[in-house]
Amino acid sequence: MSTTTTSPKRGGGMSGFNTLLVRIGKAVGGVVGTLYQAGRDTIDTVIRNILPFMAFIAVLIGIINGVVINDRTIGGWLAHLIEPLASNLVGLLAISIFCAIPILSPVLGPGAVIAQVVGVLLGTRIAEGDIPPQYALPALFAIDPQVGCDFIPVGLALGEAEPETVEVGVPAVLISRLFTGPISVVLAWLASFGLYSSS
Repeated sequence: MSTTTTSPKRGGGMSGFNTLLVRIGKAVGGVVGTLYQAGRDTIDTVIRNILPFMAFIAVLIGIINGVVINDRTIGGWLAHLIEPLASNLVGLLAISIFCAIPILSPVLGPGAVIAQVVGVLLGTRIAEGDIPPQYALPALFAIDPQVGCDFIPVGLALGEAEPETVEVGVPAVLISRLFTGPISVVLAWLASFGLYSSS
């Protein structure tokens, strides 16, 4: 029958110091690893989703602003086409529906070309007295239902949505803008009563 004896551990103070250093090293390593992985994920997201979207928007803006027909760009033609409608509620509703058509809204959104041109034209006509100033607020909502429609697929991709979600989500948002755009114009028209009453 054999007996084993264990000698007591020596250097307890040094062992505790080593344990502390190991814990600090693990904690720092975990933080550095997390930050490094976050940086890699950010670069991956930018390369896969944001840069292609920026290139697509740059091409669309170039086409809308660069293609000139009879001394006027495509954006200018569209803006001048819908500008006469801005002097009454029915015309503003027509502009809102035109800008929110699901096929057109992703094309009209980039660079806010239509909103910029029509906004300037309406502003000058309101300043000249051709359009009553109370139409300024409804006109703002009429020319902006397409805002953000070009970013919907990218936003869903950034949220790591499933392909099925993107297939359903993009048309759902585009069609919803077709309904909420005119409703916002009517609400803005109702809210504009008395805003510019002459004293």
